Parts: sequence; C-alpha cells; structure tokens
Amino acid sequence: MTHSHHPVQPPNRQTLYVAIALVSGIVIGELLNLTLGGSDPLLKQIIGVFSVLTDVFLRLVKMIIAPLVFATLVVGIGGLGNIHTVGRIGIKAILWFFSASIASLLLGMLLVNVFEPGLSLHMPLPEVGAATGLHDVKPTLSAFAQHMFPKSIIEAMANNEILQIVVFSLFFGVACASLDELARPTLKLLDSLSHIMLKVTSTVMHYAPVAVFSAIASVIAQNGIGVLLTYGKFIGEFYFGLLMLCTLLGGVGFLVLGRRVFSLIRHIREPMLLAFGTASSESAYPKLLQQLERFGCDEKVCGLVLPLGYSFNLDGSMMYMTFAVLFIAQAYGIDMALADQLVMLLVLLFTSKGVAGVPRASLIVIAATLSMFNIPEAGLLLLLGIDQVLDMGRSATNVFGNSIASALVSRWENALRK
Repeated sequence: MTHSHHPVQPPNRQTLYVAIALVSGIVIGELLNLTLGGSDPLLKQIIGVFSVLTDVFLRLVKMIIAPLVFATLVVGIGGLGNIHTVGRIGIKAILWFFSASIASLLLGMLLVNVFEPGLSLHMPLPEVGAATGLHDVKPTLSAFAQHMFPKSIIEAMANNEILQIVVFSLFFGVACASLDELARPTLKLLDSLSHIMLKVTSTVMHYAPVAVFSAIASVIAQNGIGVLLTYGKFIGEFYFGLLMLCTLLGGVGFLVLGRRVFSLIRHIREPMLLAFGTASSESAYPKLLQQLERFGCDEKVCGLVLPLGYSFNLDGSMMYMTFAVLFIAQAYGIDMALADQLVMLLVLLFTSKGVAGVPRASLIVIAATLSMFNIPEAGLLLLLGIDQVLDMGRSATNVFGNSIASALVSRWENALRK
C-alpha cells in the first residue's frame, strides 16, 4: 500500500491561522457586543451570518466523515487479514476506553467535591419545572441498541451515525478479509476512496479559520465576555480539570511512548485547536486521522481505533457530565452521598456510550441523570449560557484522548513507525 503524497503545506502555518482566527473572533465578538448590545436586530443579523459560516464548515466536515470512516475501517480490517487481529485490536481499544472513561469520571467527581463550584454561585435558581428545551431522549437499552445497529447503512451514513457505520464496516471488513482474492478489487477501490477523502479534507481545512472565527465571534457577540466572569470560577475549575485529565493521559502516553509523546502532541495541535474553536470534536476527525498517520500510527489501527473512540471514548465529555450533575446538585443545595455519586458514575459510564452522535448529547445525558437522582432538570439552564465555552474544552480534550488511544494501541500492536 503506497502512501500518497500529501500536499506540501507547512502544518504549523495552518495552526497559526486557526489560532489567529480564535483570538480575532474573541476581539470582534466583544466589540460587537459592546457597540450593538444584546438585543439589537442588526446584531442578530450579523450573528446569523456568522452561524451560516460555521455551519457550512461543519457540514463540509460531516460530509467527509461517513465515507472516510467506512473506507478506512474496511481497508484496515481487510488489510489486517484475519478476525483475530481485529478482535485483539478492538479489545485493547475498548479496555483502554473504559479505563480512560472511568479515570475522567472519577477525576471530575473528585474535583467538584474539592472545589464545590455550585455553592458559590449565588445566582437565582430556575423554577424546578422550567423547560430546558432539550429533546427528551431517555438513554435506555433499546435506544442504545437502535443507536448501535443500523437497519440501513444508507440511512446510517445519511444521519452520520458513526457507531452504526462502524458496526456495518466491521461486518463488511471481516467479510472482505475472509474472501481474500475476490475482495481485492473492493479493498483497492476503498483504499483509493480513503485517500481521496483525505485530499478533500486538506481542501476543506483551508476554510477552517473562517469557521473558528465565526463560531467564537457569535458566542461572544451574544453573551459578551461578561458571562465568562460570572461563571469564571466554574469555567476555570472545569478547564483545570481538563488540563489535569490531559496531563494524566499524556503521562500514560509518556510511559508507553517515551519522548515521542511530545511529537504526537505537536502533530495533533491543529485538530485540537479546530475542535476547540468550533466546539465540535467531529470537525477535527478527518484532519486528526491524517495527522496520526503522519505521526507514524499504523493506518489500519487508526482506521479501527479512531471511529470506535469517537463513539465510546469522549474523555472530556465524561468529565463534564460528572462536573455538571454535581454542580447543579450543589447549586440547589442537594447533598449527594458518596454512594449515590458512585452509582451516578456507573450510570454515566454506560448512558454516555448510547448517545454518541446526538447533538448536545452530553446535555441530554445530564438531564436524564438529574431526573434519575431527583435533582431538578431545570438546573441545566444554569449551564446553557456557557455550554459553548465548556464545549470547546471538552471537544479539544476528546480529540487529545482519542489520539493518545490510537498511538497507544498502535504501540501495543508494534505498529508504530519510527
């Protein structure tokens, strides 16, 4: 299998553009907020334009994801050649995902109990029955099954259900592996498709700074930087938690990969910034796959581990869920016993796996968890205003967690190129 030549563009320049877009988005957003104020109709129009710009980018990326996941997974599995290798890699990945998820849930729980951000809020609490405006999706076993097993691969691709695409690709890839000669042309075709999709990614990424700029500018123009100050303590503590989580994951990475972990971080800077700016870890997926292969991860392993990670291994979101539930409980003055908190962790560990790919999924899981422990769901309104700001950190952490996972599994499979 030959590696196609990627367009020669210094990777750091693109990262620099995204960073500049991020900063100028904050500045322009704040200026708009100060000059036009929150309710000005002109501001609404400007924000409308911004959201279109962001939306176009996210749509372009989502357009890449389904064919890319399908092609890379099938080529990966077909190329690995036998079901045992696939099973071995899959089990290693899932074990790592569960350990990382438990670590992030526990760390979140520990920090909320230490910092107690909910107690110091002194904000008027929403009415207990207030509407949160979220779709009422209860994470149940049947919902999880429906979410996992596609009834039509076309529908799964149309709705960008990563988990369903993964399940179909597993069956498809294993069948290819067992047919050997007969399946060669299909694998060749899909290999070519994956390279084409990565080429499309390179093109779409030129537009990334615009999307990051408009995403940030619209959030700040709506709420002003003042929101950050009101919630400053909570945001600060949450980001501190994310930083600790990344340090922890990076530490494990260092134990396994040695000094190469720093090279990995250099490679994934841009996908992380992208996820941060657009508050969507999906937007970084195609770029992340490219960068992990450049770093030296085996493309077959990445093709298997990354899509699984995007369905199961969202470390930042996991931490956010414990943070949010306990924060809301504290804000309402509800004291959760340690036993309840541990039950909550177990609930979150499994419910969070069932809603991968649902927009604002973490909020829906949090709502379901709150109602389970009789904490008023309206408490979510406290977080809706800053959800985007928190989402930026969550998404970047999710990207970091998944790249560490891919690198570690590659290493354990002795498939990491020097």
